[in-house]
Amino acid sequence: MIIDFAQTEALQRYHLMTQTVIPRPIAWVLSLNDDQSLNLAPFSYFNAVCSDPPLLVLSIGKKTNGELKDTRINLLSGRDFVIHLAKVEHALEVTASSASLAYGDSEVTEDINLANFPGCPLPRLEDCAVAYHCKFYDVHKLGPNEQAIIYAEVKQLYLADNVVEQNNKRYTIDANKLNPLARLGGSNYSALGKTFSHSRPK
Repeated sequence: MIIDFAQTEALQRYHLMTQTVIPRPIAWVLSLNDDQSLNLAPFSYFNAVCSDPPLLVLSIGKKTNGELKDTRINLLSGRDFVIHLAKVEHALEVTASSASLAYGDSEVTEDINLANFPGCPLPRLEDCAVAYHCKFYDVHKLGPNEQAIIYAEVKQLYLADNVVEQNNKRYTIDANKLNPLARLGGSNYSALGKTFSHSRPK
């Protein structure tokens, strides 16, 4: 089957791309609203793009009613924010935090524990083994709906002690202990599954 994207609608292309570019990491983003309340939302159009400067990228669209998504407003304000990697056990909470709420209504419920993040004005999610303290770096707007491609500069990285080992200047992360939640198409998620390694050719 050959699908000509010039003959498909944007929503069809979205479903095709999100069901084939898999698995995708999920950025669980904690940001600050204008009223100082906390916003929490997941995004799977997300990845690492540069190490000097250290940049992560998020692609954030609009709400179904055409309004800007809360996270997009908060990140473009220049305020600090925290990108977490959720674990498989967080699937229910990640899905719940994707609900479209009125701006200022917080997705951070009593079931979500927060922890101090030294050097960051925001807390981090206590149960996440990975948390990036970020600042807005740049934005590009693409397409007729002005999808925001937001570059986040990493200022600090929190790693749970049980997932990382340090040997001289080299850090080794245990992916199985991270047990990251990955996004597939629609409402489907995936666990990491089998991991393996190959030596580089000499």
